[in-house]
Amino acid sequence: MKNVIFAGVGGQGVILASKVLMEVAMNAGYDVKESEVHGMAQRGGSVDCNVRYGDRVFSPLIPKEEADFIVSLELLEVMRKLEYLAPDGKLIVNREKVDPAPVQTGAMQYPSDLEEWVGKNVKNAIFVDTDPILKEVGTRKALNIVMLGILSRDLEFTEAQWEAAIKSLVKEKFVEMNLKAFKMGRDYK
Repeated sequence: MKNVIFAGVGGQGVILASKVLMEVAMNAGYDVKESEVHGMAQRGGSVDCNVRYGDRVFSPLIPKEEADFIVSLELLEVMRKLEYLAPDGKLIVNREKVDPAPVQTGAMQYPSDLEEWVGKNVKNAIFVDTDPILKEVGTRKALNIVMLGILSRDLEFTEAQWEAAIKSLVKEKFVEMNLKAFKMGRDYK
């Protein structure tokens, strides 16, 4: 069984990323379960989705220390989910910072050493600078698909399976842009 957590803030496309993974896994014949939390998402609040797939999945919730992958679309959001990462799990983190409400009001400061701390304390973490890719794609709204492309390199599905899922879930006028974003994420070095 594979366990994947997507984390981010409202507007980053966390839920769509999880839906694409679910579609790919279901089309490949796996049993799939998903759980999502998106409380204050419309106001930039935390959003996360658990996706589990395998021969037989009984619960959509990933227990602590059992996530094979955590894909964080925002740097600080990784800290909300880190306790779920398996000891040999992989963390894929976008370097983008989105100030939460306490930072916006001046009550707190965004941690300046967060990436350094994660790098020292998580043995399998990669940090992604998505800005150049998103500029080339032409929109920040493709962030989720870029990160999905990066994740896809570590999963058993073919590029064609991913592309089919993207085509089935994204509005037709945005398909080409999202396919380009996915490919650039998949080719990210």
